[in-house]
Amino acid sequence: MIDALLSALPLVFEPANLFAVLLGTVAGLVVGALPGLTVTTGIAVLIPLTFGLDPLFALGMMAGMYNGGSYGGAIPAILLRVPGTPASVATILDGYEMTKQGKAAYALQVAVVSGVIGSVLSAISLIIFAPGLVKLSLLFGPAEYFWVAILGLATVASLLGDDFLKGLIATVIGLLIGTIGTDISSGTERYTFGLLEFADGLDIVVLLSALFAIPPVLMMIEEALKTGMPGDLLKLKRQGSVLADWRRYLPIWMRSSVIGIIIGVLPGAGGSMSCYLAYNDAKRASRQPETFGKGNPEGVAASEAGNGADNAASLIPALTLGIPGSGVAAVILGGLLVHGLRPGPQLFAEHPDVVYGFMVQMLLSAVMLAVVGGLTATRIFGQALRLPRVVLAPVIMLFVTVGVYAVNNTMFDLYTLLGIGLVAYMLDKLDYPNAPIILGVILGPIAESQLLLAMTISGGDPMALVSSPMSMIMIALTLFVLATPLWTVWKQRRRSSVEPAK
Repeated sequence: MIDALLSALPLVFEPANLFAVLLGTVAGLVVGALPGLTVTTGIAVLIPLTFGLDPLFALGMMAGMYNGGSYGGAIPAILLRVPGTPASVATILDGYEMTKQGKAAYALQVAVVSGVIGSVLSAISLIIFAPGLVKLSLLFGPAEYFWVAILGLATVASLLGDDFLKGLIATVIGLLIGTIGTDISSGTERYTFGLLEFADGLDIVVLLSALFAIPPVLMMIEEALKTGMPGDLLKLKRQGSVLADWRRYLPIWMRSSVIGIIIGVLPGAGGSMSCYLAYNDAKRASRQPETFGKGNPEGVAASEAGNGADNAASLIPALTLGIPGSGVAAVILGGLLVHGLRPGPQLFAEHPDVVYGFMVQMLLSAVMLAVVGGLTATRIFGQALRLPRVVLAPVIMLFVTVGVYAVNNTMFDLYTLLGIGLVAYMLDKLDYPNAPIILGVILGPIAESQLLLAMTISGGDPMALVSSPMSMIMIALTLFVLATPLWTVWKQRRRSSVEPAK
């Protein structure tokens, strides 16, 4: 391993390959920051353009776009309450609240530093622990993945939002939306109402835009403010330094990075789940959990560190077993095949300079992100808040509309965007959290498919769901997560009933 790593370093630091990583990082920032575009889409478009190029040059651009897009999604999430990527939804909860408090620059600073730390630790784990960590993923079968999805649903439903019941209702709404489409077991259509456009379910980009972009646009129109945020509030130097407060964030960075790495290693479980679990872990460990969702920078730090740590870790099962840990990793697998590189143990034996070079490029792109994202992108995108809201609202709507239409090039998606957006606006007014809805849409199909697979393998025996130690651990964690808010409510009621007696 050491010899292969040393032989790959000179190739990585060739000027052309360094430029590839830088170019990919900048492109990833732009792709992540544009609502409607995802890192998966960006890399999918990039792969055909790299055909015929040197493999390490092409992989360097993919590595840069992966890490750059991961942070890029946090920019519109913090500034505009519009998630650039699905994994940046949790960043909205505190990031946008900080923006409303005039702390947008500091929130972006927290996001980029946290994302870089998570990405660096994830890349180091990819380089050092790839063979060992992949053994962990082998312990998870369909039953275990089912309980992982249930744990994710339970965690978000109980810890996001001030009302436990509303959190559960929002999660159920997401699960119901996730059932729209063709049943994977029988092939029959469910809740499509005879519309062919619903046969594959609702597109995730349309849902994200409808749930998180339309409501704030309508609120901006409702407020009709004709003045933007003063430029003084957007200067980084006047809002403190994240690195100066490192003692406050260090425990969060470490725990969130570990969560992101573990989730990334599990094939199919990566992406949005890591940032949610990291966010909820930070809230659970905080001495002031009630401040989360109201502008606590620790929420931004946890979400972005977990999100960044998922990146390189999701490539561990992809490179060693050919099993992608996330959608982006699946596209990168396609990129490897395009360049004649077959994922699996033989990849390390036949092309050690390329595979270890790619690992180093993941680390290098994370370091570049600190410079490009922290010094350039933050300052440029931060100026968006200086636009008056009556101007900003139609600009956001324009970007969202173009992004949604570009997904499938159909007007039906725009009609769906408007319909769901109006419902989401009403839910916002009624204080229902939107984040559990989107996670229900993401995790619901995962739980359903893994449950059906587990039942098929076991011949319909329900005991297969609780037959392994890992399943029992996941069930215990799920019960603990659900019991925590109920215990808190019970203590508050008991305290309130005792106080008058004094």
